[in-house]
Amino acid sequence: MEDQSIGSLIGRLSTHLSKLMRQEMALAKAEIREEVKQAGKGAGMLGGAGFAAWMVAVFASLTLMFLLGLAIDLTWAALIVTLLWAAVGAALFVVGRNQLKQVNPKPEQTVESLKEDKEWLKAQKN
Repeated sequence: MEDQSIGSLIGRLSTHLSKLMRQEMALAKAEIREEVKQAGKGAGMLGGAGFAAWMVAVFASLTLMFLLGLAIDLTWAALIVTLLWAAVGAALFVVGRNQLKQVNPKPEQTVESLKEDKEWLKAQKN
């Protein structure tokens, strides 16, 4: 190593650092891509579930409203069914929001790897 010039050593260091940074960027992209994919699947499932729930809610609401209408005024029956579905909608919103909160946008492996690289560089200076 003593036979190499300082310029040569700096050139090699620069090459290695460039390669390291490219690898870190590739790792970050891969991690973020995976998280976005997971978020997209979750959002798609929530959308599909929302549509299915909407169809069920429409027909179940009509059925319930007319059944209640046999015992009480139809206007009151419609109001009761509306309030019931408002509560169901609020519950579904909370559950969906909590599922989306579980997605981690921070590339954990990349952050850890960058910390290790920083420590390695500090050790090389000494």
